[in-house]
Amino acid sequence: MDTTQNIGITFYQNLGKLFYAVAASDKVVRESEYNSLRKIVKSKWLQVDDIVDEFGADAAFQIEIVFDWMDYETPNAESCFKEFETFYNDYKTYFSKRIKQLIWETANNIADAFSGKNKSELMMLGRLKITLEN
Repeated sequence: MDTTQNIGITFYQNLGKLFYAVAASDKVVRESEYNSLRKIVKSKWLQVDDIVDEFGADAAFQIEIVFDWMDYETPNAESCFKEFETFYNDYKTYFSKRIKQLIWETANNIADAFSGKNKSELMMLGRLKITLEN
């Protein structure tokens, strides 16, 4: 695997952590949030680039794989957000205006998936907005 491919896969893995952090910010990941994520991965993220993982699958599926793994392992939402934030700050050039918009749209869809946004999700979205503006 070349460096671009490795960073691309890590990019999607960190998005999985971010989207898990949004869903888990209220301490409960609901099926509707996971379904919302799967739907937007298939409808939007698979079209972003042509990076594939070591198995030849579109690297965007790493978003779902990592989200699912986080849900199984149940790490703290804060630590997942911080991991994404660190990656974002280290690789800002990978985050075009279009990618930032898609991240924002995905995070909002996840937060809206179960009876609208609650306080903890709104706080997480606020932090994401500040991060993406820097």
